[in-house]
Order: sequence, then structure tokens, then C-alpha cells
Amino acid sequence: MPSRRSFLGTLGVGSLGVSALGRPALAQQAPGAEILGAEGVKTSERPKKVWEPISDRKIRVGIVGYGVCKFGAAFGFQDHPNVEVAAVSDLFPDRCAELAKVTRCEKTYPSLEELVKDDSIEAVFVATDAPSHARHCIDVLNHGKHVACAVPAVYGSIDDAHELYEAVKRSGKTYMMFETSAYHDACHAMRQIYQAGGFGKLVYSEGEYYHYSPTPIPSYRGWRVGSPPLWYPTHATAYYVAVAGGTFTEVSCMGMPSDLETYLPGNNTYNNPFATEIGLFRTSEGGMARMGMSKDTHVPGSETGRVYGQKGYMVGMNYRGELTELPDLERPPLPPQVRPGGHGGSHGHLSNEFINAILQERKPLVDIISSLNMTVCGIVAHESALKDGETLKIPQFA
Repeated sequence: MPSRRSFLGTLGVGSLGVSALGRPALAQQAPGAEILGAEGVKTSERPKKVWEPISDRKIRVGIVGYGVCKFGAAFGFQDHPNVEVAAVSDLFPDRCAELAKVTRCEKTYPSLEELVKDDSIEAVFVATDAPSHARHCIDVLNHGKHVACAVPAVYGSIDDAHELYEAVKRSGKTYMMFETSAYHDACHAMRQIYQAGGFGKLVYSEGEYYHYSPTPIPSYRGWRVGSPPLWYPTHATAYYVAVAGGTFTEVSCMGMPSDLETYLPGNNTYNNPFATEIGLFRTSEGGMARMGMSKDTHVPGSETGRVYGQKGYMVGMNYRGELTELPDLERPPLPPQVRPGGHGGSHGHLSNEFINAILQERKPLVDIISSLNMTVCGIVAHESALKDGETLKIPQFA
């Protein structure tokens, strides 16, 4: 099972570094489906419910990261009535300036390490490269600030998962991972029906994330080049964890070697041959789940799932089961200024949930426990794939 020390050794720039695949030119518009996938640019209608403020307080938020996906500005913090974007940062000055412009922020810092020293900042949104997520979030927490993070919570290191978990506990601050599938229409509806008893125990669930990438998406220090698919599992695994609130306890995973150039021997720093990995997981309810991620399945993109329980099942927005009176399935209302945004209209809901959790001093939907339970299972699944499907136990966070 990979440790932080062994993983960090894979991150040298080498021949696949920044100069070759790292930093694209600054774009003036949001990235399209070629970067985010078809599901990434997909939005939805605004909820019909009327939003009512719970406080007139403004949380001073710092935003870090404005890379190829431009996530620093994508979740609408700059438009939320309970937020003041107090400072922004990106390692590249032109990106930092653009992030400041689109978030209407006057203060910039050259790095996260400098931004977190600003005592006036209460919370930070970390939209940096995936291999840095854990380290950056721990730094934010250690400076006494709430933190939200793009997915995944950690990248390839179970050591980092334990350190992040302890940092959240020690800090007493709010941590939330911005898993977009958790606020898909269907996933939200499944969660409501599950909580109302409409499924009973889930016997079987499925989650899938297809993101066809014949050419690697540009990334800081080339971290996406040849990366293990299930190190980025959360768009799929949310279709169990964010529905039932449970965990995965063990996994047998198979990987398929890819013909894509970046997955051929010696062509990536991870020594990873797989562009597709499919895991069969045991769940904490005793059921089964099939979760997969693929970069070489020739479909425009898919982030979806299905659930089958002892009392009912749900595919898409279609429920069949014993529950005769359904609960309210509509997603929560959004402030008028905040757009639903991409990934099925989930962006605005994620930032709104994070801010509301801080204001109400409560646990957010995708808290540290859910975040790690969605993420760490994929690290173990990749290890299983490298061992030809050997069943491996998954660390539990509770």
C-alpha cells in the first residue's frame, strides 16, 4: 500500500514535466468539455425554492488555484451574499491576476503559504493540483482556518489521509471536499429517499466516471500524465458514500492495460499501465458496489450511478419501491446571485453548503469522514489492480 514517502518520489518533473505538459496559456473563458468532460460543463435549472438568508455575516474567504480547470472561480464564492473574497493566489502571476479580476478581489498573494498567514482570512478554498491537496489543506487548518478542497481529498497516499484526518480533528475547523456528484439531481434525490427508508439497506450500487482523455489534460508538473484512474474516484464513489453515508470495507479491483501512449511502460512517473480500473467493493452495510473510472473508454463523459436496495431501487431520477409518498427531492435553494454552475448544477450548491455549515457551526455534507471514505478506497483499489484483483482491506474513517 503506497505511503506518502514512496508517492512523493514519483512526482519529479522529469521528461513529462511542466515544459511538456504542465502549464497552458491563460484562457479568457471557462474550459469546455475537452477539459472538464461532457458532465463537467453540464448545468441544470435553478431550484424553484426561495432562498432565505440565515445570517447577514460575510465570511472572509481566500481562494487558491486558477489552473487549467479554473476551479478557483467556478464555484461562485465571489457571488455569494455571505462571502467576501478577501484574497486570491496562484503560483503564476498572470493566473493570479486573472483570478483576482474574475472574483473582484483586490488582494493577491504569490502562494498559499503566504495567503494563510493573513489573519483576516477565515476560510480558504483550495483549488490547487491534486497531489498538493492534503498538504495545502493541512497548512490551512494549522493556521486556524476553515477549508474547502477540490477533489480528491488526498492523492495516492494513505499516510496523508491519516494526517489530514488528524489535522481536522485537532483544528476544530470545518473541512469540506467539493465532490460534485454529491449534488447531482439524482444523487441528492437518492440520499433523500435513502434517509426516508425508501431503499432499506443497499444490496448493490454502481458508480462510474468516464472521462475520455486520449491526450493528457495539461496539469501542474504533469501530474495527470498516466495517473492511476481510481486515485481520482470520487465522482463514482459518491454514488454510495453520499447516498447511504457508509464506507467501503474491502475491494477487489481489475485494471485494463491501455494502448494510449502515456500508459505504455516507462511513459509515466507512476509506473501505471491502467487507464481503466473497475473495483468490486464490500460496503459497511454488507452489500456490494461496483465503482469504476476510465480515461480510455470512448464516450464523451459520464458521472453517474444507480442504487438497488432491499425495499426499492433508483436509476436516474426514476424510483421504484415500497415508499409510496416520496420526500422532497428538490435540491436546496440557492442565493439569487449564485448560479448552479457546472457538473450538473452542483457548483453553487457546494459553495453554499460550505458557507452555511460555517455560519451554522455544523458538519457539512461532504465532511472529512465522507471525503476520505470516498477517496482512500480508490487508492487501495489501484493497489488491488496491480496485484491482479487481490482482495484488500480498506482503512476506515469514522
